[in-house]
Amino acid sequence: MATPEGKTQRELITNSALLRADQVNFVLVDDSIAGQRIDNFLCKICKGVPKSHLYRIVRNGEVRVNKGRISVDYKLAHGDLLRIPPMRVAQVNQGGKESAPAADFPVLYEDEALLVINKPAGVAVHGGSGVSFGVIEQLRAARPEAKFLELVHRLDRETSGVLLVAKKRAALVALHRQIREGQMDKRYIALVKGRWTNPRQAVKQPLHKYTLPDGERRVRVQADGLPSHTIFTLQARYQHSQVGPCSLLEAQLLTGRTHQIRVHLQHLGFPIVGDDKYGDYSLNKVLQRADAMPSLKRMFLHAVQLSLPHPISGEPLILQAPLAPTCDTFLQHLTKESA
Repeated sequence: MATPEGKTQRELITNSALLRADQVNFVLVDDSIAGQRIDNFLCKICKGVPKSHLYRIVRNGEVRVNKGRISVDYKLAHGDLLRIPPMRVAQVNQGGKESAPAADFPVLYEDEALLVINKPAGVAVHGGSGVSFGVIEQLRAARPEAKFLELVHRLDRETSGVLLVAKKRAALVALHRQIREGQMDKRYIALVKGRWTNPRQAVKQPLHKYTLPDGERRVRVQADGLPSHTIFTLQARYQHSQVGPCSLLEAQLLTGRTHQIRVHLQHLGFPIVGDDKYGDYSLNKVLQRADAMPSLKRMFLHAVQLSLPHPISGEPLILQAPLAPTCDTFLQHLTKESA
């Protein structure tokens, strides 16, 4: 079907990878875009273009919707035809960060509304705070045809496992509502230093975020912090020849605070093996040595399972990510205690 400007729907652009700087571009608004303010959408799609310039071309009438002028707070509606004039688009993101290289990640589940991947350790979920790019930027670069890709939640950079990405705005809104209403069941696997004894233990310790003088973000247990609730279940106990006792725990998040599992475990005296912020530094140093048997050069925290209703159909989903090979190999070299 042709638009009034003679463009076919196949030619209409919906992300910055398809934006041509030397010609007029057209966007046919669908459900993934509808509801966004025009200024917010332009900032997202015209990466590298100063906000002041984007506001100016809207006010000057160079950006049009359905051939008419609009204000910067106009909300895009389904079926709108948006005209974007030629403009120079930088090859780097704002702030001078390099463009993200395309990357694929192991897909655990995908349909028209949802993409679920197994995030590796050592990769940030998004750019910022000294990180040029993360998983979401790399996914967008790998899928330039995708009209909408947004993170539903976050995982720490050194945490691996189940990560949700919405492919439709309606799915993102529904998933965020599930998070607010506690409909998602998040389970993690952590290996900690020490011999854990309780089969099941609920931890309700308030958490407070603060910043170190160098700008690094940290969290600690503090009486006036945000309410935080984690349930730990003992999975197995091990012995390490150089470290001593270690315990494998399942952690169920009932709140989603920053660094919640890591700080709760540190507070209890059971730091996560390999944790460079809240862990046992001397232990980590031993495990990172080339001659350590076995060695471990990452934090042993893995988002193993996420259960939720499908954001569109409502059907129950149980999403599982196998333990990373480095963590699995580490466990195989430990001596497991008998029950």
